[in-house]
Amino acid sequence: MAHITDLRSGIFTYLDINNVTPLAATDTAVEFAALFVGATPGTADATHLRMPSVREFPSIGTPANIVNVPVYGQSISSQVQGQADAPSLEVTINYVAADMVPFHALVGTSVTFRFMMASAALTADESAATLIATANTKFYWKGKIEAILVNPSLTDATTATVTISTQSDFVGPATVAAS
Repeated sequence: MAHITDLRSGIFTYLDINNVTPLAATDTAVEFAALFVGATPGTADATHLRMPSVREFPSIGTPANIVNVPVYGQSISSQVQGQADAPSLEVTINYVAADMVPFHALVGTSVTFRFMMASAALTADESAATLIATANTKFYWKGKIEAILVNPSLTDATTATVTISTQSDFVGPATVAAS
């Protein structure tokens, strides 16, 4: 049964990173999920990081493979099937320098990402279990943290924009109903 069965906000949404370089052959939801299980299931390893204080998530998923082609004499462009470009993703976070130290160290390194929407709050340890008891939907992909740009503000919280590149197709949604 699917996890998301009605309209609701994504209150319990997480972006997790496994900072071990993923194998080239990792391409199924089961293989990706295994990367996020701790050596002791239910205990997050040092390789499992959760993006702290996220303010805004980007759209996640495979982009359309449509190309607009201008046609002489027509008032609108025609659309033809083409090759979809891998999206770059920008995550906006409330910036606390001490929380971001491990992420700054990963800039330019190939890592594995997991985007998870859950029906209830999950700690990093709970999400490092073999079976997650909370209904959830996950997307996985290989990519890099390309940049972390700090946005100082005199009137609001200091934020940062974390730019993530994709180096593989998105795998998912992988949905687990609560047991």
